[in-house]
Amino acid sequence: MENLIQNMVSSLGGIPSELIVFLISLCPILELRGGLIAASILNIDMWRAIPICIIGNILPIPFILLFIEKIFDLLKNTKFVKMINKLEEKAEKGAQKIMKHKKWGLFLFVGIPLPGTGAWTGSLVAALFHFRLKDACIAILGGLVLATAIMSFISYGIPFIVSLFM
Repeated sequence: MENLIQNMVSSLGGIPSELIVFLISLCPILELRGGLIAASILNIDMWRAIPICIIGNILPIPFILLFIEKIFDLLKNTKFVKMINKLEEKAEKGAQKIMKHKKWGLFLFVGIPLPGTGAWTGSLVAALFHFRLKDACIAILGGLVLATAIMSFISYGIPFIVSLFM
């Protein structure tokens, strides 16, 4: 993931660092995790990077929760049907982990930064499996707080600790 982020940072080199971090945080797969890694690479202060990453990662969530099923229904009758099927398969795979514990499962799925998890996929699962909007929002926002804490430590805390011993 770090190589992908490094490539994105390099290719977006002409724009302000904070905007690069925001754009990376908006992207599915990379999300807040990628944004915080990019922020540390770009030497953006952690306390400045965190709100940028959270806002970037939260922005698509309401649209996914409210409109993804309608969008999928529209796209199923187009050449994007294969892409929709893959997204639904990904949601189904994520749902198996989540549905055991519903809200807590969604919270942990979004919060623990592993490949294929995060707010985008969590929102997709919540929408396709008809979570109550309030429950989905609380679990996803809580998961983002957990992911922020974990990724802040990984992106900023560990390098700081290592620098103390060098």
